[in-house]
Amino acid sequence: MNTATNFDVIIVGGSYAGLSSAMALGRSLRNVLIIDSGLPCNRQTPQSHNFITHDGEAPAVIAEKAKVQVLSYPTVSLHNGFAASGRKTNTGFIIKTLEGLEFKAKKLIFATGIKDIMPDIRGFEQCWGISVIHCPYCHGYEFRNQKTAIMANGERAFHLASLVHNLSSQVSIIASGKAEFTDEQCNKLQMHNISITEKKIQEVIHENGHLTNIVFEDGETIKLNALYAAVPFKQHSDIPAILGCELTEMGHIKTDPFQKTNIAGIFACGDNSSMMRSVSYAVATGGIAGSMVNKELVDDVF
Repeated sequence: MNTATNFDVIIVGGSYAGLSSAMALGRSLRNVLIIDSGLPCNRQTPQSHNFITHDGEAPAVIAEKAKVQVLSYPTVSLHNGFAASGRKTNTGFIIKTLEGLEFKAKKLIFATGIKDIMPDIRGFEQCWGISVIHCPYCHGYEFRNQKTAIMANGERAFHLASLVHNLSSQVSIIASGKAEFTDEQCNKLQMHNISITEKKIQEVIHENGHLTNIVFEDGETIKLNALYAAVPFKQHSDIPAILGCELTEMGHIKTDPFQKTNIAGIFACGDNSSMMRSVSYAVATGGIAGSMVNKELVDDVF
């Protein structure tokens, strides 16, 4: 990294969305700093899917290729560190890192992602992104025609069941408490041979992250190949909220169709601002954010 501390744009988060933003800005000759702590939320996931030209490739490999390409633009630099705080100034913003370094910029892009909150189930976290999964579009094909359960309740479970049933006829729902389905939903689930259990999972048995069985709190064990789970999350960085960025009801950073937040000069992209969690979507929104920030910089002087 160069020794400069003043930039046109600081991008907090150097994964797919952040790198995509940086490429758009680098190609527009913008002086850009990426600050990245190196902890993407999909770091355990073995393969990325639904991203043409990269289908089946490891997410880490995609990110490394992107980093090499992005940093080949001479106006883009990378700082390996954690953005700890931020504040607004008369001319833009200052981001301070955990080690105490301060960097200034006219505009900010947050590509910070989210942090999944793991339930208190033994073995769950070790399987997350491998065989305990969140999205049938990202992972479902690899578990087609295999024994699959959905750990969710109510509308979320019903929606997932409709998608997963298209991939496997061996589907069940683990409600982890009193089932919350309408009569119509129960009838549809029964019609498609999707059973519901109100038991809670105590342990996930696995081999290097690959599910073999789950154990319920009452001691019952069942064989399973894949477990879909709807887990809560929090923002990976609290800086956007501290700077005044509004959050949605679900907890994402609220943006307009051009990835602009409610705070002038601040944009957000990728997982932190959408429930659409995929590498391809992160890349797309990152590209939009970078282009729109460049337009604002142009408009400021032209």
